[in-house]
Amino acid sequence: MTENNCKCCDRSEQVERITHYEEIFDRITQVLSALKKSVNDYKAVKEEIDALSAYYASDEWKKDFSDDEKGKLPKDLKRGVLSEDGIYLLLEEIKETADCLKNEEDT
Repeated sequence: MTENNCKCCDRSEQVERITHYEEIFDRITQVLSALKKSVNDYKAVKEEIDALSAYYASDEWKKDFSDDEKGKLPKDLKRGVLSEDGIYLLLEEIKETADCLKNEEDT
């Protein structure tokens, strides 16, 4: 009878262990799926990121920014791209995220 109790305890621990690792497996599977989608989404906008960065460094952006400061642009024009901090911080965040991913690959 003691042997059955031990087997029962072992079986219970075994089921608990398998359940625990199954939850980890499922969580990793979901995260990996989301990561793959995000990487694909990033790849899809990479050219647009490069274009935005080039625009921000261009004379066109400087003129657009200056004209906005002078009130020459329509008041209802969405112009977040002309926010010096906004576009700079976005491009920096993109760079930091890419660096973070690169560093993860190196470890």
